[in-house]
Amino acid sequence: MKKGKLIVFSAPSGSGKTTIVRHLLEQENLELEFSISAATRSPRGEEQHGKDYYFMSTEEFKAHIKAGDFVEWEEVYRDNFYGTLKSEVERIWSHGKNVIFDIDVAGGLRIKKKFPEETLAVFVKPPSIDELKIRLKKRSTESEDKINMRIAKASVELATAPQFDTIIKNYDLATAQKEASDLVKDFVGN
Repeated sequence: MKKGKLIVFSAPSGSGKTTIVRHLLEQENLELEFSISAATRSPRGEEQHGKDYYFMSTEEFKAHIKAGDFVEWEEVYRDNFYGTLKSEVERIWSHGKNVIFDIDVAGGLRIKKKFPEETLAVFVKPPSIDELKIRLKKRSTESEDKINMRIAKASVELATAPQFDTIIKNYDLATAQKEASDLVKDFVGN
């Protein structure tokens, strides 16, 4: 099987990485396919199993860990696991596509470490912690406690930005999307 490229987008929740990744997926010339992560959390809003995430129980997730089925995984919050199945990366590569990840900071760095030559690791930096809090509240998908947990985690995640290949400052979405498109185009050679 021909290995494709791995493009990792990581950031604190609310930074805009998902919006940027969706923009990149619309560009057919980049030959990207979204890596669907496994997660033990419940679906939010319109999220669907097998499209947005592979939703599974904690027990099922732990069985996959034990079997060595993950490229990377993490317990993001207590009993709240996220990970990338090896079978997902292989599935995308078998289609002749490059894999794009919308993934937490720790997971993104693990992928870069495991596949240093094939991976472009991009950190999306928000304008400020205050702006992050505003964005998370606008989502209306989580409790105040959950938002506060994400904000506390964001400070730690922001400190990891220099470990990534490049940082995109998402102060203006159109500018950040163009910068992301140019970076990925150069990396995949299209």
